[in-house]
Amino acid sequence: MERDQFIQLISGKMKLVRTEQGFSQDKMAEMLGISKKTLVQIEKGRTNANWTTVIAFCALFNDSELLLSVIGDKPVYLIRLIANNSEDAPKDKTMGGMFWWKEIKERGNFRLQQNVISHHYRILDESNYRRFSSFEKEEAMKRLDELNS
Repeated sequence: MERDQFIQLISGKMKLVRTEQGFSQDKMAEMLGISKKTLVQIEKGRTNANWTTVIAFCALFNDSELLLSVIGDKPVYLIRLIANNSEDAPKDKTMGGMFWWKEIKERGNFRLQQNVISHHYRILDESNYRRFSSFEKEEAMKRLDELNS
């Protein structure tokens, strides 16, 4: 998923998340550090939020059920992945791919999975800890091989 696609996706869900969380437009605009007028324009689909606003929004609502169901992963994690293009370090424990993930390849104690919504890849270890993520399948396959050697 590209940055612009992610911005458009999040911008399109801001009103739903705001109402899910029970915030007024005034309060939401204050929380995001934008004017109410700007928030109204975003909610009406006349403009998209900027990258900084999307980051703030995702940080504030990282546990939103609605965002999780739309993205298929924690919003803040996906922001880091988009910003860095890949991540190569042990991460938080996952549920092992019970939702939003399809198995691509298993090798030794590691599994390569692809998110069915955002289409990014991740490698999980035998305890379901995320060890690597990328939007590039070839990069993920290479890292899977490296982890197994």
